[in-house]
Amino acid sequence: MNLNRFCYFILILTAVGNVLSPHPFATWAVLASALALMVYGVDKVAARKAWRRVPESTLLIFGFVGGWPGAILGQQLFRHKTQKQPFKTYFFISVIVNIAVLVALYRFYPW
Repeated sequence: MNLNRFCYFILILTAVGNVLSPHPFATWAVLASALALMVYGVDKVAARKAWRRVPESTLLIFGFVGGWPGAILGQQLFRHKTQKQPFKTYFFISVIVNIAVLVALYRFYPW
């Protein structure tokens, strides 16, 4: 199993396991962020060792599905993907869209 498939496999397992959680939104936010942080770390190690990398689209998807806080932390902690364009622009747009969706959900479906 290659690294990209493994990342998606872990993301799907997290989503399935999260369904049983008493607080699925909060749990998902924490788990998706932790996964994004780990994926950024793994990709940084792969970059240094010239191994097969995690595609940028996978990194963007992990941020887009709610893992953007962990992705931002991973970018700063590992100094990874902080300068590369257009990745930086796409990531910033995905964070804004994610926050807008969260605000809309909170506004129309208050908990």
